Amino acid sequence: MPIVPPQQRPDVRRDRTDVRQAEAALVEHYPHLVRLAYVVLPPGLGRHRRVLAAHAVVQRALPAVGGGAPTARVPAQSRRSRPTGEATGTDSGTGTDTGTAYGWMRLRVLRTALAYERRPRWWPGRLPAPAALRPTVPVVWGLRLFPRAGGVDELALDRALSRVDGAARAAFALQVLEGLDASAVRDLLARAAVDDPADAVRRAAGLGSPDRDGARAMLGSGEFDPCTVQTRPSDLLRRRQRVRAAAVAAALCVLAGGLAVAVEESTRATGADRRPAGALAPVLDPAELLRTAAEQWADTSRVDFTAWPARGGRTSDTELLGRALRAWAEPPGSVRVSATPGTGTVPPVEPPRLLFAGEVDGAAVVLFHDSADRVVRYAEPLSGTGGAALDFARTDDADVTTGGAVVIGRTGDGARFLLAPWIAESTTRDLLAPDTPGRPLAVGRDGVTAAVPRPALGGACDAWPVLQLRSSERIVEKHAFLVTDLGDLAPVHLTYTPKPGRAAPARQPREATGPEALLAWARTACSLRTLSAAGVRSVNNWAFAEQKLPEGGGPADWLCTRAETWRGPGRALVQFLPAAASPTEPATVVADRGDTALCGRFGQHVLAGTHWKAPSGRWYVLAAGSRAVTRIEAKGAVRGSADGTAFAVRAPRDAEVELTAAVRGGGTLPAVY
Repeated sequence: MPIVPPQQRPDVRRDRTDVRQAEAALVEHYPHLVRLAYVVLPPGLGRHRRVLAAHAVVQRALPAVGGGAPTARVPAQSRRSRPTGEATGTDSGTGTDTGTAYGWMRLRVLRTALAYERRPRWWPGRLPAPAALRPTVPVVWGLRLFPRAGGVDELALDRALSRVDGAARAAFALQVLEGLDASAVRDLLARAAVDDPADAVRRAAGLGSPDRDGARAMLGSGEFDPCTVQTRPSDLLRRRQRVRAAAVAAALCVLAGGLAVAVEESTRATGADRRPAGALAPVLDPAELLRTAAEQWADTSRVDFTAWPARGGRTSDTELLGRALRAWAEPPGSVRVSATPGTGTVPPVEPPRLLFAGEVDGAAVVLFHDSADRVVRYAEPLSGTGGAALDFARTDDADVTTGGAVVIGRTGDGARFLLAPWIAESTTRDLLAPDTPGRPLAVGRDGVTAAVPRPALGGACDAWPVLQLRSSERIVEKHAFLVTDLGDLAPVHLTYTPKPGRAAPARQPREATGPEALLAWARTACSLRTLSAAGVRSVNNWAFAEQKLPEGGGPADWLCTRAETWRGPGRALVQFLPAAASPTEPATVVADRGDTALCGRFGQHVLAGTHWKAPSGRWYVLAAGSRAVTRIEAKGAVRGSADGTAFAVRAPRDAEVELTAAVRGGGTLPAVY
């Protein structure tokens, strides 16, 4: 008879050994791995869900015996490798530690954390994604968890990290927290299935300051520590109401199951009057809308859209509110939907906050704010056959200024704004008339302004209307600021950073209401046209250098106009302002960079150049650098150098010149074009 070989059994004992090694590494380095996951996870999750997700990512990284054991065995001599360059073993000499228990666990943590950003774009932010793309988040009932707040530097770094994708955040964290070099980071990201590891490393380099130890200290602070958290209760009264409502709803569902099916079939046939079904029904119930007390803005440390009360003459119109919520949940074909770049249009996962419901310029308008930091405007015509409109805009980390107003309606060349409850005074002024004082702007009892002329985004640029708003002294004493309409729901906050003083520390952005700021904006306002409808949050004019022009050409200023978007990426325009006969003569744009840290908190050094014609008709190459520049050098068609932050050399009109600068503390800086 034939001899049948014995059935092979998996080496379960070896699997268990490997899993125990991985578990030992996880337990030993758990806080470090959770911090790494927290940095890599999308900041858009919110701090509470990001804390829970970071713990879930690390805990889920531990494989199951027999099914999810490591494919590469963990070497016995490397069972307890350590983070931050202390590993005892490496894989292929790259320094990535993927052959050690810790390195292997770190790789699994990276893969799972990065998978959060590979969820389908249409997947709601708080609804569960497919199992392959999400870890199981621990459940915390009745509490909100937050890492301890850091300082200004930590907050700025967190905002900078939110402006890049997970791959760049992972590259930054691996270099700063793990101490890996660029080559090792690229190798590890490739193993984590990142499409372009080299690009991620390049973008991460734009996040970190030259002081890597400082960046490590910031990432090591409480701001990025999901293992040391503060707790706050969720809405206790609403939670009790929901529990009671859930019990009643369950009983009703049991008694009226058949009737519910019939009603669902009937409402399907009614088209526009269809109500959302399933889990979204209580979320989109007008009775569940959040409403803030009228005076809460003066008694809270969070002065943003969560402090706005519900205003307008139709806040009790449940039919209007219901139509707005249903259009949000499932917009019919007759509703025009628009969103600023990077803003999701999915239904809310929690009842949104009602900010306004009323009539504006022949339309019924409803304004919501939801937990995903979005402002949503629904508008339907009061008469006629026109369709409704649904507009979305991001409002991440809005504050006194960026949360100070919202466009509530537009007609023709004008726009009306809904002002925040803390705005005590409102005027309008023209940026192209810097010496003309502002004119009072009428505001209704519901916070809606009179129509304000809109900047002309095409044709002649002969005026640029802006709002000058002043906060109540109950918030900030004598705080006035400028905002302008660039076509989005949220107007853009305009600021100014003055010229560097001699031997003075670096200046910080300030409100653009002073004479010097207004003169600078008078010559650069028309460049704002290139930023229309781009989801811009704020624009800062930084006067980074001044220069005396050759041949008695007078003084010239160099400005970097930086636009910050709500979704993160920034854009920088470098502009040259020679002496001019008119205070509104447009500046010359000499460089334009998109998706850059240039001229921001993490791009504080800049060098730029341009060709300039002297009154005599001779041409020069001019260059100027920011305050840390100590020497500028030109190579190419002409050669020359000069100490300091300014440089000029005779050159043909079209001469090709390469400009570089030496920076205080060492290093060179190329010119931006």
